[in-house]
Amino acid sequence: MQRVQPAVVNVYAAKVVQNRNPLLDDPIFRRFFGVPGQQPEQMQRSLGSGVIVDTSGLVVTNVHVIEGADQVKVSLSDKREFEAEILLKDSRTDLAVLRLKDTKEKFPTLDFTNSDELLVGDVVLAIGNPFGVGQTVTHGIISALARTQVGITDYQFFIQTDAAINPGNSGGALVDMSGKLAGINTAIYSRSGGSQGIGFAIPANMVRVVVASAKSGGKAVKRPWLGAKLQTVTPEIAESLGLRSPTGALVANVVSNGPAAKAGLKSSDLITGIDGQTVDDPNAFDYRFATRPLGGTAQIDVQRGGKPLKLAIALETAPDAGRNELVITARSPFQGAKVSTITPAVADELHLDADTEGVVIADLGGDSAAANVGFQKGDIILAVNNQKISKTGDLEKAAGERPRVWRITLVRGGQQINVTLGG
Repeated sequence: MQRVQPAVVNVYAAKVVQNRNPLLDDPIFRRFFGVPGQQPEQMQRSLGSGVIVDTSGLVVTNVHVIEGADQVKVSLSDKREFEAEILLKDSRTDLAVLRLKDTKEKFPTLDFTNSDELLVGDVVLAIGNPFGVGQTVTHGIISALARTQVGITDYQFFIQTDAAINPGNSGGALVDMSGKLAGINTAIYSRSGGSQGIGFAIPANMVRVVVASAKSGGKAVKRPWLGAKLQTVTPEIAESLGLRSPTGALVANVVSNGPAAKAGLKSSDLITGIDGQTVDDPNAFDYRFATRPLGGTAQIDVQRGGKPLKLAIALETAPDAGRNELVITARSPFQGAKVSTITPAVADELHLDADTEGVVIADLGGDSAAANVGFQKGDIILAVNNQKISKTGDLEKAAGERPRVWRITLVRGGQQINVTLGG
């Protein structure tokens, strides 16, 4: 423990929020009462934990600990504080990598264990700063592995533990008995807000992928792209396929010219394993595939028409040329929206069908006109005032035209919606 604790840190994230008094918006009120136009600011602080994973001062924590922060500080176990810059945020895994600023020394680190070798019943320690009381160690066992129905991140594949995890533990270390990092504590199941003996950690093998991307200077995590959409095998589907139990990942459709198509994967194939590991559902496959190193191939086990097959899928990233991301600045219902032309990589990130075309809202400023109108991340804009929108430049041009009425056609959650707004 003496070796492990110095590598676990506290992460303080602060953001400035304006205290809006509606009376201050009234110029008459301001004139008579001499209230300055500037509104009082308040610091909102959030507290979490983090783990040093590189001697140069790289810290991994959860995205939800530092989301929206103007300033991030890291406090070491010896009470020293450092400012930190955010190197990479990967909301798909809820992992972020920070770098300590202005440092010349070598920091204590935790090594990763191979999280695929963990077993239910293994003893683990959770280290973090729950409720801000200071560094705390709790112990328990691994209650379950490969929890896939949790609904916290895109990659549903968690280590479940009964070690006490509470608010403030987010981003802290789950450590095995050899003192290696088994996972990053990220969530609790709780009815009261306190620990109920059900905590979830992101496995070390996924953390390793995100840290490697940050080390190589990437702003986004590079992962293999399958180029196929998978669906869960229901008991009804299992019966129609003649399966004894509803397990595996069923291929719903395959993108032409993607890695899956080139490997010979076909619609209605059933994926049962990858590189010798069993696949119970699409979430398990997504995790196993996403943690494979780029550049080689993955061997997948498939059942086609009741016959077993082995296919080799190339591990390569999704094509991303022509994304042309931009933020709409013209006064319009789209003002403040970050939009992107849909490439295979964008479709993969936002869980859109791989053959989707057009322009998608990739992000929204919290107080932007686009957010206030009701647009959401993932909305696909098809047409504005009867003009087809096929790339971001089309939407930028349409947003600058200032018509008296805006007629917008969009797709949300697979449903086409027509919206009419005043100019």
